[in-house]
Amino acid sequence: QVQLVESGGGSVQVGGSLRLSCAVSGYTNSRYSMSWFRQAPGKEREGVAKISAYGATNYADSAEGRFTISKDNAEKILYLQMNSLKPEDTGMYFCAYCARNYLDYCGGTSDFTYWGQGAQVTVSS
Repeated sequence: QVQLVESGGGSVQVGGSLRLSCAVSGYTNSRYSMSWFRQAPGKEREGVAKISAYGATNYADSAEGRFTISKDNAEKILYLQMNSLKPEDTGMYFCAYCARNYLDYCGGTSDFTYWGQGAQVTVSS
C-alpha cells in the first residue's frame, strides 16, 4: 500500500506562483513514476506533468514552459512548481503513483494505482 499526501495548494492572483508537494510513503517499488493531475469543476481529470523513475519528464501543452515537475528520491517527495498561473489553472490537483519505470507505461488515469486526496489551487484575476 502506498500513501500520497499533497500540500501547498492555495489561492493566488493571475501571474502568481505556487509549489505543490506530495509526500510518498508506504511500500513502493524501488523505481516508479509519478504524475500530477488536475480536475476543474465539471471537467474530467487531466494529466498536467509526469516524471519517470529516471527523471524523464513530460508536460501537457497547457503546462509546458510554466510548470516544473521534480522529485527528491531520498525524501520521497514529488513537487510541482507552478509559475505564471492563469485562471484556467484553477482546480483540484492530485499526485498519482505509477508502478512502472518509464512514462510510456504511465499514460491515462488507469495506469496510476495510488492517488492523493488532492490540493485545491485557485487562481483569480
